[in-house]
Amino acid sequence: MSRAMTGAQIVLEALADQGVEHIFGYPGGAVLPIYDALFQQDRIKHILVRHEQGAVHAAEGYARSTGKVGVVLVTSGPGATNAVTGLTDALMDSIPVVCITGQVPTHLIGNDAFQECDTVGITRPCTKHNYLVKDVNQLSTVLHEAFYVARSGVPGRVVVDIPKDIQFAEGNYAGLSNSQHKSYRPAVKGDEAAVAAAVELMANAKRPIFYTGGGIINSGPLATERLRELVRLTGYPITSTLMGLGAYPASDKQWLGMLGMHGTYEANNAMHDCDVMICIGARFDDRITGRLDAFAPGSKKIHVDIDRSSINKNVHVDIPIVGDCAHVLDQMLAAWKAKNLKVDKPALKTWWDQIDTWRARKCLHYRKRDDVIMPQYAIERLYALTRDKDVYITTEVGQHQMWAAQFFHFDEPNRWMTSGGLGTMGYGIPAAVGVQMAHPDSLVIDIAGEASVQMTMQEMSTAVQYDLPIKIFILNNEYMGMVRQWQELLHGGRYSHSYSEALPDFVKLAEAYQAVGIRAEKPSELDDAIKEMLDTPKPVIFDCRVDKHANCFPMIPSGEAHNNMLMGDDLTGEDLEKAITEEGKVMV
Repeated sequence: MSRAMTGAQIVLEALADQGVEHIFGYPGGAVLPIYDALFQQDRIKHILVRHEQGAVHAAEGYARSTGKVGVVLVTSGPGATNAVTGLTDALMDSIPVVCITGQVPTHLIGNDAFQECDTVGITRPCTKHNYLVKDVNQLSTVLHEAFYVARSGVPGRVVVDIPKDIQFAEGNYAGLSNSQHKSYRPAVKGDEAAVAAAVELMANAKRPIFYTGGGIINSGPLATERLRELVRLTGYPITSTLMGLGAYPASDKQWLGMLGMHGTYEANNAMHDCDVMICIGARFDDRITGRLDAFAPGSKKIHVDIDRSSINKNVHVDIPIVGDCAHVLDQMLAAWKAKNLKVDKPALKTWWDQIDTWRARKCLHYRKRDDVIMPQYAIERLYALTRDKDVYITTEVGQHQMWAAQFFHFDEPNRWMTSGGLGTMGYGIPAAVGVQMAHPDSLVIDIAGEASVQMTMQEMSTAVQYDLPIKIFILNNEYMGMVRQWQELLHGGRYSHSYSEALPDFVKLAEAYQAVGIRAEKPSELDDAIKEMLDTPKPVIFDCRVDKHANCFPMIPSGEAHNNMLMGDDLTGEDLEKAITEEGKVMV
């Protein structure tokens, strides 16, 4: 039954009916009617961020750690444009976010009114869908449809732009009965013939590998369960992208580690030499494939993805299956069992023997020192001292992000929140805010770099205001580390503007925010300092001073093949000099 109420009230009623408990936002003139309605209710909690980019990242962290849709509320003009970085980040990593933006009154649209911008036009390239609502009686239908679009198919970003006069106007609230988009009906089950062909190819494989991505995690717990069942049933090795960490337990013997530009030696070599690749919920992006004409050249490829446009976009595959990961994995398991398929055990043993040879290379080995904290060691100790806790990890972007992926091991999904596709510096703190709001009794740590963390440092105020005891663990090497590494390897050691000059005293900065600051400068201090951080029931900024010159290896140089990796121990001192040609290209 429809009910009469203002547009602002309709917004909150629709959100409540969608099960929304938290909104991340920042008020402004064009959205004040909704904020006034927020003040007069207690079903939905609003979290005041300090920048609209932070609002979207917080909603992303909330969404990724819960599987729910994150919700953002910002004003028109600069409020909407400040949100664009977060929306694009969510686009690249397929995170479900509904962003509600205020807009100038309908009669002023197009007149260059104060704080007006073409929000629909600006956000069209970075959203899955967007709306400009000009009829208050359509508002509830649009909002419910927005949630359907955001969570269906490839999870996505949806913007609902609401003019101020629509927020004031009185209209009818239609309820949840008509919430689906008229034409958007993504396929969830895979083609049965394609599934049958896929499992036959898998059973006949001599050198198989599972290659998984964030689509497994986005698909939900059932996809994770079915993936683990299928991998263990076959006994095949498995690797994943940065976004897929945790879908398969890192502690399991079949896990090869992350693959790609900073993936493990064994994962990348296995991908290169495999004869059957089972890609599930990943999109063959450039950080994974390296040089396309040399990517797993001798393999037959199976690709499962709910996004039809991802099939054959970057890499031609032999058996495409369009569908939701959970449903297709269910179909694969059923087909395998129905046909009573068996793996080629002698061939698989030979394959694992080869993989064990690559593993023996110990590609993540680094040289420990007594006088300075190595960044890898800092992550190892952080992992060791938190592995018995209910922990969620966010990151900023850079070397620290890759070290976290390599040395902090995830056995469960939805525990790893990082900016993969867009690589957004400043993602980590607001994402941690969102995760901590969703999981108030859990430990939430942002593994950060001293440069990246300053991009959204203002969100420490949000953490303090809402008593969110997030921990900001900064690997401080006084450089934009990944930029410095590329300059060292590809630009002749010309460190153009990558040195982090005029750094703040992070301990004093924490205290200025009414948080707690901790510093460690020597390996002997590290464990006690981490324990102090973990025992502190307030937001903490931890300044971990690490080796300034450590590089992140293994590394596939840009444009090279998977099996052409730079290994850290091979590239030190004079060896590094020899590895750089006069043209500045890295050679192995």
